[in-house]
Amino acid sequence: SMVSVIINPVSGGVSPDRGRARATAAMRALARAGVRDCDVVLTERRGHARELAAAALGRGATLVIAWGGDGTVNEVGSALVGSAARLGIVPCGSGNGLARELRLPGRPDAAIAAAVTARGRAIDVGELGSRWFFSIAGIGFDACVASAFDRDGSGRRGLPTYARITARELWRYRCGDYRIDGVPATGALLVTFANSAQFGNGARIAPGARLDDGLLDMVVFEERSRVATVRALPALFTGGVARIAGVSIQQVTSAVVEADVPMAYHVDGEPVSGGMRLEARVHPGALLVAA
Repeated sequence: SMVSVIINPVSGGVSPDRGRARATAAMRALARAGVRDCDVVLTERRGHARELAAAALGRGATLVIAWGGDGTVNEVGSALVGSAARLGIVPCGSGNGLARELRLPGRPDAAIAAAVTARGRAIDVGELGSRWFFSIAGIGFDACVASAFDRDGSGRRGLPTYARITARELWRYRCGDYRIDGVPATGALLVTFANSAQFGNGARIAPGARLDDGLLDMVVFEERSRVATVRALPALFTGGVARIAGVSIQQVTSAVVEADVPMAYHVDGEPVSGGMRLEARVHPGALLVAA
């Protein structure tokens, strides 16, 4: 069986020459795991991981390993949805939401060995605005934070940067008015769809979300006051979201979100600009993961 490893050389905020070191480490780990038929490739730009994964599928790869952060995992996984190939993960980004949820090893050699030997399991795939997601997608404030995080020039990833950006953006963020399946959600801070409990960085938005229950957990936060939101922020990330006034959590298989202005959203932390109508849905068991 053919194994392909797709490496993002700059995920996790490291220098590009780390790419060669990662490629060497990957080849060594595959050899140790007894894999003969394999290739290791480096991404060069956004969107490249998805193209490389599709090409690997075309060559008959049965296991495609994404070495990178949530963005790399999202791209590789997106190419594998509905196929018989398994997604493996070497987590090295800032969030690692899916890897954490699947309890995958953090060390690269251990992660590759585990991916090669794993029988695999089917997980649900979320869709928002015709983009796939595996952990979290959202409209509103979390999309705004994702976009700011994406543009952040400090070069430092991880929770402290994420927390700093969240705090900064919150002071200037204006809530939106949405219709969800025709029902108004007024002054909403966010409308988030969780396929897994984790945003990454250990932040848990929807503690009840399961990767294989055939459902998305839809979290809607209608803001009472900005002061109350600031006080509630820790709970938003530590799994106490259900206790916040103005928050509703509903399990759905699909939902239509409408607004009077185009909506920015994110899929697994990747910013996307959408239209005035976004459809969310779940595709049960549509991705095989090497876990």
